[in-house]
Amino acid sequence: MNITLAQAEAAIKAAKAKATDLNLLMNISIVDSGANLVAFARMDGAWLGSADISIKKAKTSAWFFMNTGDIGALSQPGGSLYNIEHSNGGLITFPGGIAIQDEEGTTIGAIGVSGSTVENDHTVAKAGADAIIQVSVKREKAVHNN
Repeated sequence: MNITLAQAEAAIKAAKAKATDLNLLMNISIVDSGANLVAFARMDGAWLGSADISIKKAKTSAWFFMNTGDIGALSQPGGSLYNIEHSNGGLITFPGGIAIQDEEGTTIGAIGVSGSTVENDHTVAKAGADAIIQVSVKREKAVHNN
């Protein structure tokens, strides 16, 4: 199963709201489980160079089923994934990409955010990821109630 457009739009909306609350200008990307772009938003005034970074963060998370910050920790010298950032046409191995799983733990997509510090990128991405989970729960409840 893949992330739906409704889920992706909910993630973009929540991530933009969090960025606005933090007074940040962000690029936000949502990809499906195959790392194909589903939705993208560049907030007015956000750095142009961060658009590509947000997409690569989302793709990196989708390809490896984990957050980019976790991959970064494993890719340090001596780590089990040392130099992985050079694979797949270039990966991003710092925070701001979050893999999204369904209720069964299967990766359905990922969100990538770029435009500020990696800590802020991760915070905004988490807000978007949490919104996707909420849409999934609401959809599941609606199916069971019908």
